[in-house]
Amino acid sequence: MQTTKSQAITTFCALSAALSTTTARADVTPASPFTDHMVLQRGDSTPLFGTALPGEGVEVTVAGQTRKTTAGDDGHWLVRLENLQAGGPYVVTIKGNNSIQLSDVYIGEVWLASGQSNMDFTVAKTPKYYFAGVDNEDAEVAGANFPTIRMFKGDWKMTATPQDIAPGSWKVCTPENVREFSAVGYFFARALQKQLDVPVGIIAQTFGASTAEAWVRREALATIPEMKTRLDTFDTQVAAVSPDEKRKYEEARAAWQIEADKAAAAGTRAPRGPRNPDPVQDQHNPTVLYNGMIAPLIPYGIKGVLWYQGESVLDGAAGVKLYPKVQETLVRDWRMLWNQPNLPFYIVQLAAYEKTKPDIRAAQSTILSLPHTGMAVTIDIGDRSNVHPKRKQEVGERLSRIALADAYGQNIESSGPTYQTLKIEGNFIRLRFSHAEGGLVAKGATTGELNSFEIAGNDGKFMPATAKIDGDTVVVSSPNVPSPTAVRYAWQNFPESPNLTNGAGLPAAPFQTDNE
Repeated sequence: MQTTKSQAITTFCALSAALSTTTARADVTPASPFTDHMVLQRGDSTPLFGTALPGEGVEVTVAGQTRKTTAGDDGHWLVRLENLQAGGPYVVTIKGNNSIQLSDVYIGEVWLASGQSNMDFTVAKTPKYYFAGVDNEDAEVAGANFPTIRMFKGDWKMTATPQDIAPGSWKVCTPENVREFSAVGYFFARALQKQLDVPVGIIAQTFGASTAEAWVRREALATIPEMKTRLDTFDTQVAAVSPDEKRKYEEARAAWQIEADKAAAAGTRAPRGPRNPDPVQDQHNPTVLYNGMIAPLIPYGIKGVLWYQGESVLDGAAGVKLYPKVQETLVRDWRMLWNQPNLPFYIVQLAAYEKTKPDIRAAQSTILSLPHTGMAVTIDIGDRSNVHPKRKQEVGERLSRIALADAYGQNIESSGPTYQTLKIEGNFIRLRFSHAEGGLVAKGATTGELNSFEIAGNDGKFMPATAKIDGDTVVVSSPNVPSPTAVRYAWQNFPESPNLTNGAGLPAAPFQTDNE
């Protein structure tokens, strides 16, 4: 349900007043995500917003449309452009007491990409992104000539209270610029543009090793009893940091910066910096990344969200149990803040890795109970010893399939086989799956045998099993389990060669039939 322009302005100004930590500027100024080279979301109601002198008249012109408004008492203003069509380049003119022009602006599809290091992971390995660099990196970089794909890469920023400025800039996709593009965001944009033939913008707001709760608004987290306790602990820790600790850190940071600058000049990796004693500067703590990196974006027009996070689930089993609540709260709250109740929200399930437990992947998959969500399965493209697998091309392409099917209504398969039911037939179990159109496939198996299946009886002890495709079902058995009751698939930290796919080549997600 769309709000009227007046409702949108009232809502935005109220939110901005609560979020703002700066004084409104006398010059009319667009909000920080509005810069040269940006992509605006096409459609019925595209917001442009910023600051000016309270009561100052503001006029915005783009793509043949002109909208006027007046800055509120807090100096914030917002206009909405109607029925924008894909195209460009355009010039955006913003007039108040002064005049600003933003050039090389396109209109198309905009997606917010967020999460931790695997979303932060760049196309190329650089001194800053020493852990990154995709498979076939040189060829990918050389071929990255897509002038209507752009990415806004936000600076890392953690704060105690919500901000209204998000430092960063929009860059055009060129071989030079793509090196520090989020690889998942880039490959998603490339696949999406191939199908839609419109400009695509990615807003990449990411921070390595961050927890899910770091990206959620304080008021939303406080509705979760377990998080209320954590918020109280966080407040106590913040209050406990002494001025002397802060001074010593600043001195150490200044010394480190000198060495970091030397490393940058030499093209080498900078030494690890000193640890900041301020809990606000710890990406594991609640709200700090929402405050610094998400709040300033609202309500920039986006089509949906891509989310790649889950490695930093803290507190062991308790954290895994809590994760679905935090994840659902994040989705629901971002949808509320953007005033898009069905804002598409697609996640990447963690790949196979020697330290990633199956119950974390299961916790991630609970997002699918919400409408207009999706999960790109990556169990087949992991790396046993590297939490940052390099096959990001498949990740972006799988996310694009979900988007094309759900957000854009295309008739395309978007999921691998999904376990639905079982039937016990003597000494074996028969499994049925949804998303099996085009047939079930044992990828790479000349004999048709499936890997990574286990079976158990009433004792709950899972044993390696033989699994074969039988028509549109999978039949699982083991001579060591004569009276089976349950099956699981790819249910290890690093399952060996899981190979159940469908005709579209999409992998089945790990599952356990008695995991209720």
